[in-house]
Amino acid sequence: MNDHSASPQTRGHIRQRAADPSSAALLADLGAHVDDILASISDGLVAFDNEWRFTYVNAAAERMTHRQADGLIGRTIVDALGPDPSNPFLASYRASKASGEPIAFTAYSEVFVRWLEIRGYPHAAGYTVFFRDVSDERAAHRAALMSEGKLAAAGPINQRIFETSLDLILVVDRRGDFIRVSPSSAAILGHDPAWMIGRSATEFVHPEDLENTRNEMRLARRGRLTRNFECRYLHKDGRVVPLMWTGVWSEPEQQHFFIGRDMTERTLLEQQLRHAQKMEAVGQLTGGVAHDFNNILTVITSTIEILADAVANDPQLAAIARAINEAADRGAQLTQRMLAFARKQPLQARSLDLNAIVERMVPMLRRTLGADITIITSLADDLWHALADPSQVEDAILNLAVNARDAMPTGGRLVIETANVHLDQQYATHHPEVAPGEYVAMIVSDSGAGMSPDVVERAFEPFFTTKDVGRGSGLGLSMVYGFAKQSRGHVKIYSEIGHGSSVKLYLPKVAGALALDTDTPSEPSETHSGGGETVLVVEDDAAVRVAAAGILQNLGYRVLQAEDGKAALAILEQHQPIDLLFTDLIMPHGVSGQDLLRWARERRPELKVLFASGYSEHLFKGRGDVERAAPLLSKPYRRQNLAAAVRRALDGSD
Repeated sequence: MNDHSASPQTRGHIRQRAADPSSAALLADLGAHVDDILASISDGLVAFDNEWRFTYVNAAAERMTHRQADGLIGRTIVDALGPDPSNPFLASYRASKASGEPIAFTAYSEVFVRWLEIRGYPHAAGYTVFFRDVSDERAAHRAALMSEGKLAAAGPINQRIFETSLDLILVVDRRGDFIRVSPSSAAILGHDPAWMIGRSATEFVHPEDLENTRNEMRLARRGRLTRNFECRYLHKDGRVVPLMWTGVWSEPEQQHFFIGRDMTERTLLEQQLRHAQKMEAVGQLTGGVAHDFNNILTVITSTIEILADAVANDPQLAAIARAINEAADRGAQLTQRMLAFARKQPLQARSLDLNAIVERMVPMLRRTLGADITIITSLADDLWHALADPSQVEDAILNLAVNARDAMPTGGRLVIETANVHLDQQYATHHPEVAPGEYVAMIVSDSGAGMSPDVVERAFEPFFTTKDVGRGSGLGLSMVYGFAKQSRGHVKIYSEIGHGSSVKLYLPKVAGALALDTDTPSEPSETHSGGGETVLVVEDDAAVRVAAAGILQNLGYRVLQAEDGKAALAILEQHQPIDLLFTDLIMPHGVSGQDLLRWARERRPELKVLFASGYSEHLFKGRGDVERAAPLLSKPYRRQNLAAAVRRALDGSD
C-alpha cells in the first residue's frame, strides 16, 4: 500500500487505462500533469465501467481500501471488496446509473472500517466515485456536542441506572482494563466492584472465550456495534457465568462501554429443554424398536406352541421348547417397559387411592427387599385421588424400591411418602415439561450411595445403568418416566453422592365427579407477610436462590443471599442483624445445612432456622443427623408454602 503518492506501477495503470472509455473521459480533462494531480489529492477516486469493473484507482483510494490498484483494476467491485459494498454503496451506484442523477451521502463502510462521504457521477462509459474519510470529523463533532452537554458520552451511563442495574455494566479502556464496574458485579461475579477496577478483563474472561472477546473489541474500535455477543466470565467461586453482551466503543474517550446480561437461568432452561427434546427423540426411537421387536416375538410365541406340541413326547426337545418360550416371555416384558418409556403402552387410568396401593404393597416389598432394608411409610391423611393406571403405579413402586435396594447393598432405610402437591407456574418455568396444577405425589427415598449429577441427567434413558452386567436392564426408571409422562404427570430425582436419592412421582389429581367424597382442604390464601425481618437465604442452586429471595422480598422481608455454607458463615460473622437462617440441607464445598446451623448457633444462639430439601424428612430425621426441632420445607414449594413456613419459623420457637 502507498501512503503518500501513486506508485510508478499505479501511474502505469493510469496510462494503460487511458484508452478505456470511462478513464479516457476523466483523464482528458485533467491535463498533462494527471499523474501528479491524482496522486496528491486526499479524496479517494475510483472509476468503473458499465460492468462495475474497476478501471482506475488513485493513491488515496489505495490507502482507504488497504489494497493496491493492481489487485482492483479489472475486477468487479463485489469480487474485489466482497459483498458488503452492495449495501448501501453498490445499490446506490446502480440507482444513480439508472436515473442518470449524481448521488451524495455519508455512510459507514464495513470494508473500509470508516465513515465515508460519497459522491458519485454516472456517465455513458461507466461511473466515477469520489469518497472522503470523515470519521475524525464525526468524532470531533460528537466531542464538541458532549462538551456542550448536548450529547452524553458513547454508551451513556446514567448514575442511578449504573448503581441499580441488575445487568453487569463495564467501562473498559483500550488495553482491556476496567475503569468502572457496576455494583451488580457482586451478585453476578461475586467480586466487589472497587476490587475489579484497574484489573484486566483477561483475569475474569473464560480462557476459551478470550480470543473472541479481543476480536470483538477490535471490531468495536473500528466502528461496529457489539450486539448479542456471548462471553463467559469466571465467578469468584470458580463457576462459569454465561453472559450476553452489548457494547460500543467511544473514540473521543478511548473507552469501551459494555452491558452484560447473566444468562445462567436461561442457559439452564435451554439445557432442560434440550434434555426433554432428547428424551422425546429417544422415546420415538425406543417405541419404534419395541414395536418391531414385538412383531418378531409374536412370530416366536405363536409358533413355539406348535413346536412344543410336536415334541411333547421327546423330553429333551420339550425342554428346549420351554426355554424358548420363557425367553420370549422375558423379551415381551422388556418391550413392555420400552413401550412404557415411549409412552405407547395401553393405559387404563382410573381414580386411585395411592395410600391403599402403598399399604397393599409394603408386605410384598419387605419380602422382596430383605431384612436389611427398613421400610418407613408416611401417608397423607387427606390425600387426593390420583388419575392413573393402578398396575403401572404398582410397577413403578416396585421398580423404585428395587433400585433403592441396589443402592444400599449393606442395608438402609426406604421411605415411601404420599402428599398433595401444587406445582405452580414458577416450578413449571424451570421444568418446561410440567403443566402447573394440582398433583398427588408419591416419594420414594433411600439412604444409599446416591448419584452424581451426570448419572441423574441420564437416569431415565433406556438401557442406561450403573449396575454390573447382568444385574439390570436399565429400563426400570425409564418405565417410571414414560408412565409419568403418559399419565400427564411428572417425575423428578433428587440425589447427592453419599446422601441417597429421592424420586418424586407426581400424578394428576382427579377432578369433578371422580374426586373424593370428603372435602379437600384448599391451599391457604393468607399471605403471611413479613414485618421487615432479615432472612439469610443459603442455596447453591442459583435459580432456586434467586426465586426464594424474590418471593421473600415481595412479602416484606429483608433478604441476604449466600451460594453455600462458607459464604453464609462469612455473612454471619458480620454484626448485622439476622432473624432467620433459611438454608438447603445438602450443599457443596463441605459445609452442609446441619453444619451451618451448628456453627451459626455458636455465634448467634437465638437464631431461628428453616431447612429446605428435596429429600424425605423422615429419611433425614431417621438418620439422626438433622436437629429434630428444626422445621423442614420440602421442595418444590409454592409461594404460600414458603410464606407460611418462614412465618411459623419466625413466630415459633425451635
